[in-house]
Amino acid sequence: MKSILVVIVVTIFAFGFAALAGTGSVEAFGYSAFFLCAVLAMAVNWLVFIPSAAAKSDKFYDTIGAVTYLSVTAFAAWAAWPLDWRGIVIAVMVAIWCIRLGSFLYIRIHAMGGTDSRFEKIKVNPARFLVAWTLQGLWVLLTASAALVAITATDRAPIGVFFWLGAAVWLLGITFEAVADAQKSAFKKDPANKGKFINVGLWKWSRHPNYFGEITLWTGILIMALPVLSGWSWLVVISPIFVTLLLTKVSGINLQEKQAKERWGDDPAYQEYRKNTPALIPSPPKE
Repeated sequence: MKSILVVIVVTIFAFGFAALAGTGSVEAFGYSAFFLCAVLAMAVNWLVFIPSAAAKSDKFYDTIGAVTYLSVTAFAAWAAWPLDWRGIVIAVMVAIWCIRLGSFLYIRIHAMGGTDSRFEKIKVNPARFLVAWTLQGLWVLLTASAALVAITATDRAPIGVFFWLGAAVWLLGITFEAVADAQKSAFKKDPANKGKFINVGLWKWSRHPNYFGEITLWTGILIMALPVLSGWSWLVVISPIFVTLLLTKVSGINLQEKQAKERWGDDPAYQEYRKNTPALIPSPPKE
């Protein structure tokens, strides 16, 4: 019952947030397009939950996360068509990010045998497993909220300084994330690095440069969306804030740091690395 209650509360919150933040969105089928994006995000995850729960499998969890982003972005673009340049560019940015990260996670999870240790205990309990899928729908909605509101905004604004500044910030972020992921993958594939922690490339500048990139790119999209925000749509400033809290306090840095301490906590080299390398915001490595 506790898990079902969580699902109900999360769903009410998601739909309530979408109803308020989407007051400035175009309408589709008698509802704001942003609100329907929330419905779609939940529906996609609930539908895939059914066969996943039956098979007690988390094989497609991360993949469906990517599919959800693409689905809501495509729907938003369709509902607001024809788009202005801000909407077009932001939609393409979300798609590029989603396809890159989604394919990266898909390859990684299948290299691990198609299972994720996060779900070992909950995928055998349908109610708890449903919570995970429902939270994924909320994750997509909150993270992409600034992008979706910008795409579906009825009041459009000319391209200006916020557009170019936000685009530059997004480019910095996705470059950081993609390069960091590629460097870590290459590091792990080298047999000589088996059992070692990564401290090369961008990982010399930050212990979690991929997370820095993730936070930065969604901040860039929010900056691009600022000129079309008004009234309740300002709620979407939660996008990079939510991503930051998620990656620093919930499922990102906290878990990674705990695992790293368990593996290398007694290693003097790792202790030195932690001492000289910031957890998130990059800085030049200390000699």
